[in-house]
Amino acid sequence: MSSLCYKTAGESHGPALIAIIEGMPAGLSVDRDLINTELRRRQGGYGRGGRQKIETDTAEILSGVRRGKTIGSPIVLEIVNKDSRLDDAPAVSRPRPGHADLAGSLKWLTTDCRETLERASARETAARVAAGALTRSLLKEFNIEVFGYVLQIGTAAARVDFSRPMSELKAARDSGDLFKEWVGCPDLAAAQKMREAIREVKERGDTLGGLVEARVFNCPPGLGSCVQYDLKLDGRLAQAVMSIQAFKSVEIGMGKDVAALPGSNVHDEIGFDAGKKNSLTLGFTRKTNNAGGLEGGMTNGQPIIVRAAKKPISTLMQPLESVDLNTKEVSKAAYERSDACAVPAASVILENVVAFEIARAFVEKFAGDSMVEIRSNYENYLSLARKLPL
Repeated sequence: MSSLCYKTAGESHGPALIAIIEGMPAGLSVDRDLINTELRRRQGGYGRGGRQKIETDTAEILSGVRRGKTIGSPIVLEIVNKDSRLDDAPAVSRPRPGHADLAGSLKWLTTDCRETLERASARETAARVAAGALTRSLLKEFNIEVFGYVLQIGTAAARVDFSRPMSELKAARDSGDLFKEWVGCPDLAAAQKMREAIREVKERGDTLGGLVEARVFNCPPGLGSCVQYDLKLDGRLAQAVMSIQAFKSVEIGMGKDVAALPGSNVHDEIGFDAGKKNSLTLGFTRKTNNAGGLEGGMTNGQPIIVRAAKKPISTLMQPLESVDLNTKEVSKAAYERSDACAVPAASVILENVVAFEIARAFVEKFAGDSMVEIRSNYENYLSLARKLPL
């Protein structure tokens, strides 16, 4: 079988966005409602702009699925753009600071930023969310759960208590009208402060960024590898997350805070509880999870924690100074319809991008052409691990 991978195609105002997924095992029941739910969540969030009122994102499965189950061939997902006007969209010669406009125009030797911005647009992430949501059908088969949420918007920061039941955290995170008040934060007091911060910045014609986090629960140990640098799961997660539009940093576990602490306050001490030998931790216990579930590029049985910073959106209602590429005269940057804040949507994108990378590592570890093979390999691995020493 081939490695699980995907590519996307399509422009912001083209006819459609496409995700092509290869390497999915045959026999997996595809949850189409889950895919469309995640696409709808990506469109939501307090502070979103007018584009979200035009589009109603749903994924059409064009290949690779028969009677609701994967058949082992490439899967094509299509998300139609209602606002399709690529050929009629005007040229853009005044690049927006912080966007791909200038770099792309110089790369492709043109003074029209339109063709760069159409592909560089965060609209492309709809296809990435669809691909990640598809793989969650596989993760669900093994009780692996990915939970993404907003940790901070501007200076408004949340405190999330993971001793609470996951059902409560999800309910809190998803509370509020998706398009009028939702911010994707399980800390309701912080969520209110986030809405206030977004409202204030929107009134000034400015934009806000923030922090988003994803946690993966019930992931078995041994995914990823320390054998080669490009097989390390933390590196692969970082690359996938960093490639999301407008993300500027990625952290695993304690992240950058490890730099200021001695090792005795960073590394997670190991214990053993024979009563938990049949759990996914295989009986090994930790008092802390500063490593974020990854050591040496491999999962260690603890929850995986990935955190990322999203910068404020580059398109401002009160544009910053730029230069016209045709005349070289100083001018205000171009304005494209945009959002005041898309951090809530970014948490959905992060959640599904992380889901895809976990699924990819899972398929590599428990390789098989069908779900029957993968399940057998998974159960055999856990059985052998529980018998250590062999």
